[in-house]
Amino acid sequence: MEFGLVLQTDPPASAVVDLMRRAESAGFRHGWTFDSAVLWQEPFVIHSRVLAETDRLVVGPMVTNPGTRTWEVTASTFATLNEMYGNRTVCGIGRGDSAMRVAGRAPNTLARLGEAIGVIRDLAEGREALVDGRPLRLPWVREGRLPVWMGAYGPKALALAGRVADGLILQLADPYLTEWMIKAARTAAAEAGRDPAALTVCVAAPAYVGDDLAHAREQCRWFGGMVGNHVADLVARYGAHSDVVPAALTDYIGRRQGYDYAHHGRAGNPSTDFVPDDIVDRFCVLGDVAAHVAKLRALRDLGVDQFAVYAMHDAKEAVIEVYGEQVIPALR
Repeated sequence: MEFGLVLQTDPPASAVVDLMRRAESAGFRHGWTFDSAVLWQEPFVIHSRVLAETDRLVVGPMVTNPGTRTWEVTASTFATLNEMYGNRTVCGIGRGDSAMRVAGRAPNTLARLGEAIGVIRDLAEGREALVDGRPLRLPWVREGRLPVWMGAYGPKALALAGRVADGLILQLADPYLTEWMIKAARTAAAEAGRDPAALTVCVAAPAYVGDDLAHAREQCRWFGGMVGNHVADLVARYGAHSDVVPAALTDYIGRRQGYDYAHHGRAGNPSTDFVPDDIVDRFCVLGDVAAHVAKLRALRDLGVDQFAVYAMHDAKEAVIEVYGEQVIPALR
């Protein structure tokens, strides 16, 4: 199992770069950031600096979307970073939650997302692709490589990821739901004639190490609220009691009253008071080092290739240090 670090691009950008540099030294292999241009600083500018100040770290957004930038611009950005730093990027992509909704737009459709995945990858790797019906190619790309990993929760999105993406991003660390999601995506991959085992699986969730579970839960409760935005979309589509979406994913949002993106991804988010302790415990990785290792081993045994640590809490440096000294060695 490999490990990644996920950060918001809050100013100062130098702090993000410093934490990514520390993460690489601690044994993390991926550096991820949020991508929501209104709420935080522009990630790709910061990615360039992170790549310049690290040697092996693979960098990307968790996640971008097909709506806030044109597809050729997204592809050119990745291709430029790859040319400068040696194919050390990955494109995490989804329908768009905060980036789209904060700007007053609806998330992208799955059809648009699926088309964008192929176009962005082809352009970034130097192949011709159709953009709005017009054939385009980036003529300066040489030996570019861009894996595209798709974020998904629901049955249709998981199936799309299995059919077209190189990797699957699951933003929760619940073993039961992880198993269900991996199975759905890999079944779709097999049905599409792809090798299911070739689909990389990344689980991303907050990790907080310590014995004070009450404090850890309060630092990570925001995550249940963020996941709840996507779950609310699933409930709107499939109903509150569906035979295609597990109740273990949908039941907890019954008391959800809405969401204020001004506090998105932050400890103390007042829009997350509906999230119960058991959801925080299931969706996140909390407790002492032994508890972290045990849960991550369970996820690894289900087919998870990478665990990406969301470090949006008051112990960013500590979780990097503890993972580097104790957790990562136990899982490698």
